[in-house]
Amino acid sequence: MKDAAAETLVANHRAFLRFLERRLGDKALAEDVLQEAFAKNLEKGSAPRDDEALIPWFYRALRNAAVDVKRRRGAANRALDRFAKEVDGEDEPARNTVCACIGKLAKTLKPEYAQALQRVEIDGASVKDYAAEHGITANSAAVRVFRAREALRKQLTKSCGTCAKHGCVDCSCT
Repeated sequence: MKDAAAETLVANHRAFLRFLERRLGDKALAEDVLQEAFAKNLEKGSAPRDDEALIPWFYRALRNAAVDVKRRRGAANRALDRFAKEVDGEDEPARNTVCACIGKLAKTLKPEYAQALQRVEIDGASVKDYAAEHGITANSAAVRVFRAREALRKQLTKSCGTCAKHGCVDCSCT
């Protein structure tokens, strides 16, 4: 890009920044997008030859950059929402297709392991609450829950084979 074109763009820095701030709603993000647009377009040297078309051309580039940022943010937010629903247990179809063997096999564990899994994993109690209910330290409760999970995992692997290694979803074992 010619030096005169670069000077013209730099001279309009504040106007470009306000333009991006209005569209993105975040000054820091607008600054980042503007900096990236300057670097990208100054390196490329793809500015129009006509100096009168330079400013509208750069506004188009900024508008496209803002749209790209919003799309990326939207996709990231949707992915986070889906993940949050899975973590919160709102993903009922997945929950309903989990191997039915888990419930049966959990009953074959040591009573304290089965009870720990029931309280923490199914009832949703915190490990700290479970510890208080049973008069043990939070660390001991965490170890118990960990060992219970491991014992259940071993039982599932023995009973269901490869199904257990792949998450026990849509289980076909009997």
